[in-house]
Amino acid sequence: MVLPSSFAAGSSCPPPIPGSRWNTADAPVRPLLLWVRTGTAHVRLDGGPVLHLRAGEGAWIPADGRAERAITTEPGTVAFPLSPPAGVGSRGLSELTRFEVPSGWQDWLIQLFNMQVTPFSGRGYSLEAIEELLSRPGSRPPAPAVVGREASQEGFASPAMPRARGARAVAEELMRDPGLDLTVERWAARVLCSARTLRRDFLADTGLTFERWRLLCRLGAAVEFLAAHYDVDQVAALVGFASRNGLTRAFKAQFGLTPHEFGRELSVRPGAGGLTQRAAAARQTDHLIRMMRETDTPAAPETLPAASTPSHTNDIHVLSWMYRGSGYLDIGDQRYERERGVATWIPADLEHVTGLRENSVSLPLGNASTADLHLTAPLQVRFSPAWNDYLMFCSISARSPLRPHAHNPLHILDLFTEQIAVQRALSVPMPTDPRARAVAMEYLRRIREPGSTHDVDVRAEIHRAFRDETGMTLSRWRYAARMRIARDLLAGGAPPSAVARRIGYAHLPTFSAAFSRFHGLSAREYQEREVANSR
Repeated sequence: MVLPSSFAAGSSCPPPIPGSRWNTADAPVRPLLLWVRTGTAHVRLDGGPVLHLRAGEGAWIPADGRAERAITTEPGTVAFPLSPPAGVGSRGLSELTRFEVPSGWQDWLIQLFNMQVTPFSGRGYSLEAIEELLSRPGSRPPAPAVVGREASQEGFASPAMPRARGARAVAEELMRDPGLDLTVERWAARVLCSARTLRRDFLADTGLTFERWRLLCRLGAAVEFLAAHYDVDQVAALVGFASRNGLTRAFKAQFGLTPHEFGRELSVRPGAGGLTQRAAAARQTDHLIRMMRETDTPAAPETLPAASTPSHTNDIHVLSWMYRGSGYLDIGDQRYERERGVATWIPADLEHVTGLRENSVSLPLGNASTADLHLTAPLQVRFSPAWNDYLMFCSISARSPLRPHAHNPLHILDLFTEQIAVQRALSVPMPTDPRARAVAMEYLRRIREPGSTHDVDVRAEIHRAFRDETGMTLSRWRYAARMRIARDLLAGGAPPSAVARRIGYAHLPTFSAAFSRFHGLSAREYQEREVANSR
């Protein structure tokens, strides 16, 4: 199914790209690779000389907890920050180094960024062959993952994900890079909670202590890297073990055979090899390090592999844009096609799978809560290629610490004002007179702005069209529109305070009184009734 999409956004000029700054107070725990697609970036370490990067250039920034990173970009710049796995640091360069990025590698770098900040994976090995190997006589069966809504489909490879926001953020970071070696206290500080809370949330949501969860995560990653033919020493570094012996002991205790025995058995089993997302990202990093070190640049692979996410749900609406090629969104038994240039809002709380076909690249552009956007089905808009740089900037700002000062993550909604206004129009009777309908649509676009209810330069015939075609005066229609949109947002789970702001009320008591007059019950009572009816 191809959703109808508006071409309005793609036919106008994109906004200017502001300058950005690397905004993080955390000490660097892993190396950073910064690639400048367009414009100019500046990198400085610990008060040293400034490294200026122009379009097509990159910099390897080593991990050093004692050195302060200062990274800035000039207006009009698109610069991708890529975080290689922590275990690759020792194989990278020890100092700040500039290098050229060949054009053939650029889309690979964009896809690498996408795979680092989304749940996409491209498993190329036979899971059944590996499970058979790990459960053979003489080996121990892997510990089962905790069964639940968020449980992984990969069995031995991944323990269940915690649901609490802070614990889940930590788990997602460790799934992306199990080699990160932070204490519980430092992880807790990164997600703004106490170490005690973080430990409690892991145990309550997964049935595993934080340490046990991290160990299973690392061992699952070790299986992937061994299947990708990394040697045991490399795997130990990639997944966070201090030594080969430490990995060997933990691996044998969990699976009943050593990593060396596992790799040897795997090599003689057809269909058991290949690259997962993590292994593919590590392999790409290997190529990048060679590209920086060697005079003769290795050629980029000719094709980008297909990829897909596991079936999952989000508690927020997620916006994803197809930069290159095509993909799909599966919700239940319905498939929505995603074509080049199309950005798709994926609704919250709907289980779905997102996929990319071969030689395709997508990027996440941002998120919106149910308070900011009422969405029950995918919403799409098409952008022309003139928007590519701006949309890449949006993705980098949304998913990395490289963003403008006072960055507002909801700015992405401004690109969808027409689509959101059309959606809102479904909640209220609309006049058919073209001039009256234009007034109605403009009000729906600007409903959040203070003063949007004033009757400025509205002609008498438009007032008459509202009375004749909707049965309401223009003022009454505006009141009804606000209250019906508020009703939809409340039904979607948005808190009353957020709903009030979303429809232009500065004070919650004023909104509450208006809602009660219109609907005959308070906003909270209405929301509680809707929740009860949905059970």
